[in-house]
Amino acid sequence: MNFKALMLILLTVVCAYNLFLQIISYLSKNNPTPENVKDLYDAETYKKWRAYHGETSRIGILSTLGSYVLYFAVIALNVLPKVGTSANPYVSMICVVLLFFTLDALVSGVFNYIYTMKIDEKYGFNKSTMKTFLLDQVKSYVVSLVICMGLTSLLILIYEHMGDWVLVLFSGIMVAFLFIVMFLYPFFSRLYNKFTPLEEGELKDKLTALLEKNGYKVRAIQVMDASKRTTRSNAYFSGYGKTKTIVLFDTLIAAMTPDEIVAVFTHELGHGLHKDVLKNSVISIVQMVALVLIAWLTVRTESIYPDFGFAGRNYGLALILVLISEFPLLSPVFSIIAGAVSRRAEYRADAQAVKEGYGEALISGLKKLSRDNLADLAPSPIEVALTYSHPTLSQRISAIEKAMK
Repeated sequence: MNFKALMLILLTVVCAYNLFLQIISYLSKNNPTPENVKDLYDAETYKKWRAYHGETSRIGILSTLGSYVLYFAVIALNVLPKVGTSANPYVSMICVVLLFFTLDALVSGVFNYIYTMKIDEKYGFNKSTMKTFLLDQVKSYVVSLVICMGLTSLLILIYEHMGDWVLVLFSGIMVAFLFIVMFLYPFFSRLYNKFTPLEEGELKDKLTALLEKNGYKVRAIQVMDASKRTTRSNAYFSGYGKTKTIVLFDTLIAAMTPDEIVAVFTHELGHGLHKDVLKNSVISIVQMVALVLIAWLTVRTESIYPDFGFAGRNYGLALILVLISEFPLLSPVFSIIAGAVSRRAEYRADAQAVKEGYGEALISGLKKLSRDNLADLAPSPIEVALTYSHPTLSQRISAIEKAMK
């Protein structure tokens, strides 16, 4: 079997699937708008949305093609063996990963620049300066590089000393790593944004009373300086145990009434009460174990490496093959399952807001969020089923109105 030809075929299949999703998304701009959200955009805003959706969809398609051409060329032309010649497995891995990640960062950086500094700037979403944008790109590059090199080095250490037992031990390490990242996410976020406690006043009093009523404790209610980068609004729940935190974008606070903010907050509280973060973690654990299994099979199949121009096993190549072709072939399965679970959780969290008497406020708040973010009001049902973590705005409003009755 020619493993290089197989991997190039897998890479092509993954690219074709991503293009399929992006084309469906692009075509959704022609879908009829559901009746219960027709009031969201006036004629001028709807025209703006169609233009924005078209431009972002096109740049997404070009970005997918750009990455595909890069990956295909690097593999087909045996670029990686030119730097991965060291007999030391750590040095060889580092050289291969460093070269690949650098090339990938340069290509993706071009499209990120167009998306953020051109398209988002054109439509009034971007607030990033060039300095902020470049720093974000460098931080993301360094963090991903350090994490991948660190975990792969650990894999080398375990496999070189324990052989196939790596499957058991490394699975445990990866699951522990997953929880550590989730636990420390509030701290990692500070690499990119500034967080301040929600100031005293009517809003904080209402939010605190809501938490106390439900017997729910969080470490803090914080405001993130999202306006530093964007005009988009959001809120999210993160952390475990003593690090549980609810974060509100400062753009959310600026755009909504206190009752609308409380309604959005109550939705996030609903996630906490139903332990949705923990439930989603179960899917992530299964996904992580599958990732380790694929990596183990790739590493131990020594006949793979000569087909790619390497004299022997190269852990850097194994990592790259897993990341760009092998695992992405399997990830849609997890995406479909995780999406279905997540959408159900969103309905349940919305119902919490209705239960607390904030149904109308949540509807108006969701409409503001969707309007400010130029959301797609009528995405393809196929796209929703395959990729969406949230129900559509129309579906959420219908469910909220039904619960209110």
